[in-house]
Amino acid sequence: MLPLAERMRPKTLDEYIGQKHLVGEGAILRQMIESGNIASFILWGPPGVGKTTLARIIAHQLQRPFYTLSAVTSGVKEVRDVIDKAKRNASLNSGLFAPADSRSPILFIDEIHRFSKSQQDSLLGAVEEGTITLVGATTENPSFEVITPLLSRCQVYVLKSLDKSDLLELLNRVLTQDAYIHSLGLQVKDTEALLRYSGGDARKLLNIIELVSNSGVKVIDNETVTKQLQQNPVAYDKDGEMHYDIISAFIKSVRGSDPQAAIYWLARMIEGGEDPKFIARRLVILASEDIGLANPNAMLLANTCFDVVNKIGWPEGRIPLAETTIYLATCKKDNSAYLAIDEALAKVRETGNLPVPLHLRNAPTSLMKELGYADGYLYPHDYPGHWIAQQYLPDELQGIVFWKKD
Repeated sequence: MLPLAERMRPKTLDEYIGQKHLVGEGAILRQMIESGNIASFILWGPPGVGKTTLARIIAHQLQRPFYTLSAVTSGVKEVRDVIDKAKRNASLNSGLFAPADSRSPILFIDEIHRFSKSQQDSLLGAVEEGTITLVGATTENPSFEVITPLLSRCQVYVLKSLDKSDLLELLNRVLTQDAYIHSLGLQVKDTEALLRYSGGDARKLLNIIELVSNSGVKVIDNETVTKQLQQNPVAYDKDGEMHYDIISAFIKSVRGSDPQAAIYWLARMIEGGEDPKFIARRLVILASEDIGLANPNAMLLANTCFDVVNKIGWPEGRIPLAETTIYLATCKKDNSAYLAIDEALAKVRETGNLPVPLHLRNAPTSLMKELGYADGYLYPHDYPGHWIAQQYLPDELQGIVFWKKD
């Protein structure tokens, strides 16, 4: 019998749960799929939110040739083989009336962030010419992991973790539509633990249900779910939850100035096969968010660490990662810039586009000068200490404080 996650995989957009901003009525991806005019795009989102499922739905609905490659197991040769097949397919269809690009095969690449630069380069020509329509899936930020020429040829769509209502809808569908689960007569008494352990991941929710149902219980409640997951810590989740728990512990240890704990969690990530660039990016974020103005050199070191790790990889990359981790953990901490920009953004969203004071405006034309633009501006360098008091904020925000010194 197929795993529950595979049995419950949607086959149409109407069965698809979540991502209403992309596939809901009138949303961009639904319009593209229903029109049949699919352009190359990349789906970026956390595990278990429907990236692969969406690609399969597209293939099913459009009835185009559909090729799947995994960046983990495929190389340049496999990419070129698919492109050659696509070209032969295009030549066979060249006499049909429909535009060639509307018939181009779809190439789905799972975990496209794991493709090397040369592997991504091998896709460029075929995507540019419309020989293939590329659909990529990634859990990592494409702006870091996908080469710029390829990224410029693809639209990026962000998928979100499933919310509570999405997961409950999926749970109800399992209980009522899966023949095997329905035959067990399962009753769901509590959902808090189910939802909490799922963490917005549909696959994880289905794996938990399958694990609990296979244990012979008839009632699913918080106690049963927690007990089963403690007894089977990896049965429902190879590395997803552990991945996020460990990176969370790592971040909080650095933020809490504990180098011993920070280096331990770093070792756990390295030993677990974590992507070194993922760790390095977190260090860059830590340097800006948690150390900030207390030590601006932290950002320079973290950024250099990212570059070095990107160049040398494993196993040598562990050394600059360790150096930077210890340095950041022992730095003084200051999150005032982080708080200031968030407060300023909140105020901008609250107050909208407040007018720039006239004396601060640019006045490149005589008309603007006549209208008072730049009139009354005081040039600070003309005054002692290179400073003079004057208004810089809009009238409505005078006296507000975003950045607060310690």
